[in-house]
Amino acid sequence: MELTVLGSGSAMPVPDRAQAGYLLADGDRSLLVDCGSGVLQRLAGTDVGYEGVSTVLLTHHHLDHVAALLPLLKARWLAGEEHLEVVGPAGTKSLVDGLLDVHDYLDGRIDLAVREVSTARPFTAGGFVVAARETRHSMDGFAYRFSPPSADEPPADGPVTLSGDTEAFAGMARFADGADLLVHDCSFPDDVDVSNHPTPTSLGESLAGAQVGTLLLSHLYPHTGGREREMAERVREAGFDGEVRVAADGLRLSL
Repeated sequence: MELTVLGSGSAMPVPDRAQAGYLLADGDRSLLVDCGSGVLQRLAGTDVGYEGVSTVLLTHHHLDHVAALLPLLKARWLAGEEHLEVVGPAGTKSLVDGLLDVHDYLDGRIDLAVREVSTARPFTAGGFVVAARETRHSMDGFAYRFSPPSADEPPADGPVTLSGDTEAFAGMARFADGADLLVHDCSFPDDVDVSNHPTPTSLGESLAGAQVGTLLLSHLYPHTGGREREMAERVREAGFDGEVRVAADGLRLSL
């Protein structure tokens, strides 16, 4: 499996970070997780391209995670692709219907399927087996843990976990325990008073004792600029003993 960071930024744009988006690939399987502004340009620079992504999985419905959803639909239509599936939490169908109400000329251009999922049982998306759990954020949403289809690997023990937007809490650490890679929201440095997102110290404290190979800090607001090394050190000082890296657009990690 390979994860490519397409967008490591937030709702406040900076030149070198697109909004939220991650490409998960394994052989001929590919899955786009979130689709914020700027993600399509990053996706166009990958071997997969937007032509090769027929499934989008949404963590939640904030604008910086869905802004390029209809542009993706239009790009696939113009490229001659015939299908797009959008998967996400409850309310995803209403979101897509509302976007198409505004941009009604796109309705019916391609075969569009919308599927809402829950935490009740694992599901498939883009050829991957996915487990979900609720996050703690200002909008309901899910974190996801990904496995390639395999009869001998339980879906709950997949190698990649992606938190979406969430506070740091023990339930998320349990959800990610044993993962090779955890991509986690770490939006602000410690000296910013914030709710609904973690700071490095709160994230490190929550992950103390968790068995995670690499923690990738992402969803970075402009406040983090120039302080990335400091933030990684604070996570380690707070108790996380795995590898800590800071996401950058274009970063590719093989698992």
